[in-house]
Amino acid sequence: MAFRLSDSRCEEIKEVVTSLLEKLDISSIPIHGFEIASKLKIIVIPYSSFPKEKLPILLKESEDGFSVKYNNQWYIYYNNKKGYGRINNTITHECGHIVLDHTEESELAEAEAKFFAKYTLALPVLIHKIKYSEPSAIADRFDISYEAAGYALSYYRKWLRYGNANYTPYEERQLMLFKDVV
Repeated sequence: MAFRLSDSRCEEIKEVVTSLLEKLDISSIPIHGFEIASKLKIIVIPYSSFPKEKLPILLKESEDGFSVKYNNQWYIYYNNKKGYGRINNTITHECGHIVLDHTEESELAEAEAKFFAKYTLALPVLIHKIKYSEPSAIADRFDISYEAAGYALSYYRKWLRYGNANYTPYEERQLMLFKDVV
């Protein structure tokens, strides 16, 4: 069974995401994990940059990617044999670990980083304003995988059901940040 974050922790992460996008001056979609990492001065390295004999070690660590801090510098290593949507999610997920200051692996840290990436890459308020209702349209516009778009649409529908009547202060800030998009 998947670890479920509390509603209050999700709200905190939404605020963190909004503040991060503002701080990094990211105001267009699709949102790219590479841009976030670059602006955070995180070094991003593809698995293919290593000798072939190192690949099993990297894949044992993660099929998708992972982050490490060495000499006070963050690095994200990622499997560049995956599709762009998966890679973008992985880079954003790893940025989530770093931004949320995760210091060790845990179910909680994984759940928070997953939520961070899902939320960052397809903000519900933008899906609402652009009026997308099909996973394929969301996947194309937000440059995420079809699977991720399905999750984004499901999350958007919950967002609609449980309270979009009044935008939260962070959603108002998101709309201002992405005003040229919506």
